[in-house]
Amino acid sequence: MTKYLQTNESLLADLGQRIEQLRIRKNLTQAELAKEAGVGKRTLERIESGHSAQLTTFISLLRALGLVENLIDLIPDQANSPMALLLGEKKTRYRVSKSASEKPSEEWVWKEDQ
Repeated sequence: MTKYLQTNESLLADLGQRIEQLRIRKNLTQAELAKEAGVGKRTLERIESGHSAQLTTFISLLRALGLVENLIDLIPDQANSPMALLLGEKKTRYRVSKSASEKPSEEWVWKEDQ
């Protein structure tokens, strides 16, 4: 199955298996990796079995496994590239703006005014 079509649960299971495989490949016990990452052993057990975890916990595990750089590569930096500047893009956007055709046609009113 294509990765982007997986459910959240199956993605968590895949990530847990990969963490477990990396831990074993690095010859670390769950207790050793948990201590290195500053998380509880039971938390690591749950992650390896496919349960959800806080993002900070996941980052700590990746850091302990030497993979935190890979995480930052998942979402590319959106700063203006030199090519974008040459093509006339003026500056980095900080807000979303919609054209008039994309805006809702109904006017919003307060509940009391209805």
